[in-house]
Amino acid sequence: MSDLWRLSAVELAARVRRREVSAVEAAQSALARLDAVNPRINAVVDHRAEDALAQAARVDAALARGEDPGALAGVPVTVKVNVDQAGFATTNGVTLQKDVIAAVDNPVVANLRKAGAVIVGRTNTPAFSLRWFTGNLLHGDTLNPRNPALTPGGSSGGAASAVAAGIGHLAHGTDIAGSIRYPAYACGVHGLRPSLGRVPAYNASLPERTIGGQITAVSGPLGRSIADLRLGLAAMAAPDPRDPWWVPAPLEGPAAPRRAALCLNPDGMQTEPAVVKALQDAARRLSEAGWSVDTVDTLPPLREAADLQIRMWMADGYEGMVEAARKEGDRGALAALEGQREHVAGMDLAKFSAVLTRRATLTRLWELFLADYPVLLLPVSAELPFEDNLDLQGEAAYRRVWRAQMTQIGLPFMGLPGLTVAMGSAGGSPVGVQVVAGRYREDLCLAAGEVIEAAGPAVEIAEPVAR
Repeated sequence: MSDLWRLSAVELAARVRRREVSAVEAAQSALARLDAVNPRINAVVDHRAEDALAQAARVDAALARGEDPGALAGVPVTVKVNVDQAGFATTNGVTLQKDVIAAVDNPVVANLRKAGAVIVGRTNTPAFSLRWFTGNLLHGDTLNPRNPALTPGGSSGGAASAVAAGIGHLAHGTDIAGSIRYPAYACGVHGLRPSLGRVPAYNASLPERTIGGQITAVSGPLGRSIADLRLGLAAMAAPDPRDPWWVPAPLEGPAAPRRAALCLNPDGMQTEPAVVKALQDAARRLSEAGWSVDTVDTLPPLREAADLQIRMWMADGYEGMVEAARKEGDRGALAALEGQREHVAGMDLAKFSAVLTRRATLTRLWELFLADYPVLLLPVSAELPFEDNLDLQGEAAYRRVWRAQMTQIGLPFMGLPGLTVAMGSAGGSPVGVQVVAGRYREDLCLAAGEVIEAAGPAVEIAEPVAR
C-alpha cells in the first residue's frame, strides 16, 4: 500500500469507504511521500505526523462503527498557512505572525475535516500572500517541482507544488488576484477559484479583513484531476455561520447550452504563441466533443476591472500594509506594495465608493455576456510560467509580471469563478488555460474542464530535483 499517495482523491476515498485500505495507511503513505520529496521543494512548511495519523485513526474508527466519515474519507490534504488550523500558527508567511496560534479551525478547514479529510501539512505562501512567487523570511523559498528555475506561482505556491509532487491528493489555496489559478498553471495541475461566497472562510486568530479583501478573496481546491476538484469544492462549500458572505447557492445550476467563447487577446493582451496554441487546443477539444465555440475579440471590460481590483484590494488599509511589510523586511512584499502606490494615491471615501459603484456595472456586463456564452476560455497568463523571482529584477520586470497577469487580477473584481486546466507542457514549461463562467456556476467551469482534460494527457506527478 506504499503507493497510495499516487491515487486520485476520488479513488482513494472510495477505497477507504469500502475499507479496502485504511485511512491510517493512506496517511502513512502521504507522510512518507512528504518526507521523501518535500526537502527538495519546501512546499509544506509545518506538519505533525502524529496529528495526521490521529485524524486518520478517527476516520477508521467512524467506519468501524458503521458511520459515514464524509465524501473525503481518509483523503490526505494540505492547507495553506494563511488560514487557521487549530493548534498551528497562521503565519501568512511572515515572522510577525509566527506566534499567532489558532484556537479554532477556519470554516474551510473545519469543512474539510467534516468531510473526512486528513490534513497532513500546511503549505507555504509569500509574505502577506502578495506575490506570484513563493518565498519569505520565515519559511524560505518554495520551488516548482517540475522545473526549479521557474516560479511555483503564488500566493498558493506551496499548495500547487505539493499536489504536483504527490504530497496530498488535494490542496487548499486562496485567491484574490490569481493565487490559486496561477500556481496551478505554473506547476501543471488544475486549480479552481470559486465564486465569492461559495466557500466560507474566517480567521478568528486575526482582526477582520478590510472590505476589499472580504469581497474579493476566496478559498478553493487544487488537484491533479477535475473530478478531485469537484469533490474538494463540495466539501469546502458546506455552510458555516461565521462567514456572512457565504451564499447558499446550489453546486449544480440549471442546464446551459454547450456554448463557449474563446478570447486569445483579451483587452489587447499580448498573449505569447505557446499560450495561444494551448487555448486553441482547448477550444478544439470542446468543439470535437460537440460544443459550439466562437472566437471573440471583444469582452466586457477586463483591464479596467483589473485596475479597479488593485485599487479596491490595496487602497483599503494600504499604508498599514506598507508599514507591516517594512517591519517584516520582506523585499518581495515591499516591491508588490510600493509598485502599486500609483493605483491607490489619493483614494478617498468618494473615490472608493465610485469603485464599488462601478463594480456593480461591470458585474452586470459580465453576467450578461456569460448568459450568452456560458463558458469563456481565456489565458491564465499572457506568458508561460516566469523565471523564479522575476518580479525582483527591476522595474521593467515587475511591470511585465503584473501586465501578464491581467486576467487573473480582473475576474475577482466581479466575483466570478475561474478554473485553470493543465494542458501539458510547452518548451519544457507547464501551460494551461483558464475557464470562466457566471457567478456560482463552478459546475459549468468543471464540466468544460472535464471535457478538455479527457481529450489530453493526464496530469503526471512530478519527481522534484534539487536546484
